[in-house]
Amino acid sequence: MQSTVVINVVGLTPALLGEYTPNLQRLALQGGMRPLNTVTPAVTCTAQATFLTGLLPREHGIVGNGWYFRDLAEIWFWRQSNHLVSGERVWEAARQRDPSFTCANLFWWYNMYSSADIGVTPRPMYPADGRKIPDCYAAPAQLREELTALLGRFPLFQFWGPGANIVSSQWIGRCALHVRKTRQPTMTLIYLPHLDYNLQRLGPRHPDLAADLAAIDAVCGEIIEQAEGDGAAVVVLSEYGITEVSNPIHINRALRMASMIQVRTELGREQLDAGASTAFAVADHQLAHIYVRHPDAVAEVKAVVEAVPGVERVLDEHTKPELGLDHPRAGELVAIARTDSWFTYYYWLDDAKAPDYARTVDIHRKPGYDPVELFIDPAIRLPKLAIGWRLAKRALGLRTLMDVIGVDATLVKGSHGRVTDRSDEGPLFISSRPELLPEGPVAATAVKSLLFDHVFGGTAAH
Repeated sequence: MQSTVVINVVGLTPALLGEYTPNLQRLALQGGMRPLNTVTPAVTCTAQATFLTGLLPREHGIVGNGWYFRDLAEIWFWRQSNHLVSGERVWEAARQRDPSFTCANLFWWYNMYSSADIGVTPRPMYPADGRKIPDCYAAPAQLREELTALLGRFPLFQFWGPGANIVSSQWIGRCALHVRKTRQPTMTLIYLPHLDYNLQRLGPRHPDLAADLAAIDAVCGEIIEQAEGDGAAVVVLSEYGITEVSNPIHINRALRMASMIQVRTELGREQLDAGASTAFAVADHQLAHIYVRHPDAVAEVKAVVEAVPGVERVLDEHTKPELGLDHPRAGELVAIARTDSWFTYYYWLDDAKAPDYARTVDIHRKPGYDPVELFIDPAIRLPKLAIGWRLAKRALGLRTLMDVIGVDATLVKGSHGRVTDRSDEGPLFISSRPELLPEGPVAATAVKSLLFDHVFGGTAAH
């Protein structure tokens, strides 16, 4: 077996490789690079599940970063249990081939309670007083204390939110170096999210991205140097490409105006009542699952959604199979945005009645993905003072909302989820072993077998 390091550089595309990414460029030139034909939706959880199982969503069940749990009548995003994923994982297939094979999964999603030998993933502590304390989950459990002592607490507030920056990817990179040095896994899966932040904040053509590219390239360079030093194969891949957007689609507001969404008023604020609604959308970047309570309402709901500006296509029971989305977790309808558009989760019609979580970073309570969490509300004149005042009150034991996020969706300049029109703006697959690469693009469903071949020396093209 050959030790193999797999680096998932979120948002990296062929168009972004170049002078600001010398380490990644060298790997691509000395090895090989192919475009990657990703899956729909082109979002983290779905793409990673396909990479690791070789299956489409209809088989592995991960239809997005979140979905409507029908039996609970609740919408949940960013779950962590690996039991949600169906299908044989690449490390399980490798272990069948050679029982001495080991795998470290470092921050790829659905990391908890998996059959991988080693796992590390974000896992904040939530004391009963309302605090959110940065931390991570690790298996084996003692690795958590080991990494915290070596690197400090996992920098959660630099991993997501308005403070998201290179620090979280640097922590993950150092974690990977330590795990490889001390545990020597056969395969190491590493997730580096840094490019995702400013690609969404600024868009993929903004000149300030040069600094982000250089920063993530430096993290990759350290990992590649260690891997090459001990003779490991190196794979760099990405899940999706981010394209420029200028049109937020308020799909739930359209459904609300069509009298299809029910809300419950609590303390003057409106809460989505999904279980009582005729139809509602679970927004996930450029894709939205639309759940329809009664089958006889599907045609009417579809007509409403198709009429919303920015919606490119609406899939139903006859067309969902074309993209592998015919799974019970998927909505009765699936909307796909135009390349310049994306879906908000907003369902209220008056910002004064927005739920209290709307202006906070709260990836678990919001019934959809919210990239506006990457921005401090521009209406706050002194943001550092505002944040400091709220933190001071919390330090005194007082309950207070960290309500520093706005509800202006036009701030977002980049999105993904829809397969890009151009391959150079989509994801990629780079390998230090070019002989293993196919002649043309790498299919998302072929990533599992390609990684397997890197470990076991396969030579067949996929």
